[in-house]
Amino acid sequence: MSQSPILCVENLKKHFVLKHSNALTGREPVKLHAVDDVSLSIHPGEALGLVGESGCGKSTLSRLLCRLVDATSGKLFVDGRDISAMSAAAFSKSPLRSDIQMVFQDPTESLNPRFSIFDLIADPLRQLKRPKNRAEVQARVEAAARSVNLPLELLSRFPHQLSGGQKARVGIARAMVVEPRLLVLDEPTSALDVSVQATVLQLLDKIRHEQGVALLFVSHDLNVVRLLCSRIVVMYLGQVVESGATDPLFHHPAHPYTRALLSAIPTLREGARRERIKLDGDPQSPINPSGTRCRLYGRCPAQQALCNRVEPELRTLPDGRQVRCHFADAPAPPETAPAIDPEITPAPLL
Repeated sequence: MSQSPILCVENLKKHFVLKHSNALTGREPVKLHAVDDVSLSIHPGEALGLVGESGCGKSTLSRLLCRLVDATSGKLFVDGRDISAMSAAAFSKSPLRSDIQMVFQDPTESLNPRFSIFDLIADPLRQLKRPKNRAEVQARVEAAARSVNLPLELLSRFPHQLSGGQKARVGIARAMVVEPRLLVLDEPTSALDVSVQATVLQLLDKIRHEQGVALLFVSHDLNVVRLLCSRIVVMYLGQVVESGATDPLFHHPAHPYTRALLSAIPTLREGARRERIKLDGDPQSPINPSGTRCRLYGRCPAQQALCNRVEPELRTLPDGRQVRCHFADAPAPPETAPAIDPEITPAPLL
């Protein structure tokens, strides 16, 4: 991409210490590796999807990128400026805070029930932009409400008086009111009905095209990500296992885990091939994981002896995709062929 990235992270890690080391007993620290050595970038106007099963580290990574929690190590750049040394508390007071906003997963739990809808949208504006007067607050709150198709008569109501779809719009409006350059969306449609999900997705795509806001869309719903995002990052046990453009990744997945995820997508199309790939066995623990073994080992249908001796590194394939697998260059066997019918293409959102 020609434009410089809004956000760029290098070798980002977040380890939660469960038990500290003990010099007397020689006990090593016990750590949960929630995010391990993640590198990615997000460009202006781009929609990047972040997918993986529950517990893979998606939500922790999204909070790291929003600087809601401090990383264990790694570099984080906003517009080329290194903010790695800045604590989450310091970043909350920085002018850069308004550039990155987050829309949380549950629109009901993330809204203060004691605030009116007007005050919910106005609160980030008052905290980050310091408006001059009430008239400016009124104008910007109403503009944010209109941008998400939220009727102005709802501004005087409280969250319990709104439907799930309306509360989702409030969550997006309160993020957009400070004019961010990047929205991090942590499964914003998972608590909504399917019909409401489609409306919210169309709204997000409209915001991206009309206002040039970049989106990081965190989800476990691959069909939703495919419709909205031009690039996808796949995570497993805290690591990125594959990343690349959406169409090549869906039609020709390189990593065994990506193939398994795609094979689980249901289809109603008569005659469409769906050979389900089951990852048998128990997943490895994210607590003090081995540094000399692939994290998918024990479940991977393509594993070999090398996978148990050497942890694969994230490498770039000839088509530009990145994949963390020793044998990603090998053609997929018939039972792990692409799960998406090449004739099926997603309809445009707009």
